Amino acid sequence: MTGCQPNRGVFIMRTPTFTCLLAVAMLIGATSCSRGPAVVDTSGPTASWPEYGGDKGGLRYSALTQITRDNVDHLRIAWTYHSGDVSSGSAQESKTSLSATPIIADDLLVFCTGYNRVIALDPESGVERWAFDPKVRNRKLEGPYTRVCRGVAYWNGGDAPAGGACATRIFAGTLDSELVALDAKTGKPCTDFGHDGRVNLRQGIGPAPAWETYPTSPPIVVRDVVVVGALVSDLLRIDAPSGVVRGFDVRTGALRWAWDPVPPGWEERFPRSASGPYQPGTPNVWSILSADEARGLVFLPTGNAAPDLFGGLREGLDYYASSTVALDVTTGKVAWHFQTVHHDVWDYDVASQPVLFQLPGVGGGAPAIAQATKMGHLFLLNRETGEPLYPVEERPVPQGAVPGETLSPTQPFPTHPTSLHPTALSPNDAFGFTPFDRSDCAKQIRAHRYDGIFTPPSIGGSIQFPSSAGGANWGSVSIDPVSRTLYVNQMHLAQIVWLLPRERYNSEADPSVQFPLEFYPQKGTPYGVKRAALLSKWGSPCNPTPWGTLTAVDLVTGKVRWRSTLGTTRDQAPFPLWFKTGTPNVGGSIVTAGGVVFIGATTDKYLRGFDAATGEEIWKHRLPYTANATPMTYRLRKDGKQYLVIAAGGHGWSESGDAIVAFALP
Repeated sequence: MTGCQPNRGVFIMRTPTFTCLLAVAMLIGATSCSRGPAVVDTSGPTASWPEYGGDKGGLRYSALTQITRDNVDHLRIAWTYHSGDVSSGSAQESKTSLSATPIIADDLLVFCTGYNRVIALDPESGVERWAFDPKVRNRKLEGPYTRVCRGVAYWNGGDAPAGGACATRIFAGTLDSELVALDAKTGKPCTDFGHDGRVNLRQGIGPAPAWETYPTSPPIVVRDVVVVGALVSDLLRIDAPSGVVRGFDVRTGALRWAWDPVPPGWEERFPRSASGPYQPGTPNVWSILSADEARGLVFLPTGNAAPDLFGGLREGLDYYASSTVALDVTTGKVAWHFQTVHHDVWDYDVASQPVLFQLPGVGGGAPAIAQATKMGHLFLLNRETGEPLYPVEERPVPQGAVPGETLSPTQPFPTHPTSLHPTALSPNDAFGFTPFDRSDCAKQIRAHRYDGIFTPPSIGGSIQFPSSAGGANWGSVSIDPVSRTLYVNQMHLAQIVWLLPRERYNSEADPSVQFPLEFYPQKGTPYGVKRAALLSKWGSPCNPTPWGTLTAVDLVTGKVRWRSTLGTTRDQAPFPLWFKTGTPNVGGSIVTAGGVVFIGATTDKYLRGFDAATGEEIWKHRLPYTANATPMTYRLRKDGKQYLVIAAGGHGWSESGDAIVAFALP
């Protein structure tokens, strides 16, 4: 959007299968005006983007200043690239999502597609330089998840012969559970790595369908060790595949170490001969890793022990679950761990990349980590010890679990900052576009158990708010080290969770039913799961708006600087029924020294820019698909332009796509 243009929105929302039927639509108008001349300043710094989060610590900050809050409304598309590697989800192939954040490697823009093609483009023209197709077999319409690859990792060989084959390398995980090494300059497999450039990640995992476990997030390279985790499908069975995390030699692919996340003393209680090489049911690490190269530490955001919503048979396997875990990258041994949820029965796994920072006035200037969570809690931890920088209080939480379950009596609550997600939800809070659906929402809230955050799942149905999607999800946070401000996007949607006794589950479960109902078997436990978004009969969320936000937090004081609504109902509702309610969002933000926070993430097809100081939305641009990825930015030459790049490739809630879109000033 450039110049002064109206931005219209309307009071309505359509979910993927339900449309809000309203008698009256209300159009509202807003104006966004040009703030300055389209002057391209070449006097500022240059900067690359060599890692998924900008650096190994995931700061998502760029020192570039060519694009600023004053000229951002002059941004225009510089180039667009389409891979063609996309599926809408036919009877033959699963749906894909292009959720990757590209990196700059050997002056090439490198990313992966939903079916794991790895592609390198000229970063200033968008022209394809090379492409590698691993020819994955796991393309069939099986399992609950859209096929996705969030990114790749880069290694500069350092002591390798300059210009030699595979002196620099790209690493990527595949749907077939392989770790692939490619020559960063040519895209050809590094034949000295594993078997012809591939390492099999299924070794020691045990029998499981291909779709039940595979990597979806990028590996990370630290001190010549490439570290990789994997997704494990939720809520299916108590003996789910192991959540083991492994480190491989960056040159040969030889296994350096494997961290099997079992509690201390587990081997004495359950000898390995009985459980196999890696223990089934352990917490997995599906999201994005970060690392401190100088200290030789890699930081893992862990998921749940199986099977997520009933923990009565875990035998303590959730010791490392829903935690931030620091490993020594040389040995794979645990340096420390901090648990964000005790005995998690809400699917509140840690989805966000741990973000590394060190700032004067924050935690005494200690090397630190910011860990965002689905609960809306933000934990600030000492990077060397895992100790909180500010008090974390163990507070009593609701009790009264289903038979066979024992809940933790307390949960950790941060005090700096306090919770960033609302937790109050009563019948009086019910939202509705009309009195009719507001009344229906109030009735549903009244009919189900809700005692605040950490209300346990129940047979009669419990409201979960925040939902298991967040709060914050894998988009994590971005941090401006100059203003000492953290930015986090969250979704605010409630859901209802039922634990159904096995006989009842077997009679009610219908796998063919889709949104808003979900059924999961939790085999090996007394209970299956029924879960649904808390919606009115007309399809609108029952909790108050906004349903999506972008929030700025002062890291020094712990106070919220500003909170802005993120997203509109456009692309979920027909024209003219659009309204700025905020929307569910996945994907993250970046912040630049030019004073702009850039983010896609929403259910509408926009990339947006917010004033980093005020939270005002100062720019947005229409995209061919929703942008459920994190953007990146770079300027590689002193006489060159700063580019802003986003992968627009849809999500489970929207059309699949394959567009890489680059913006620059004219």
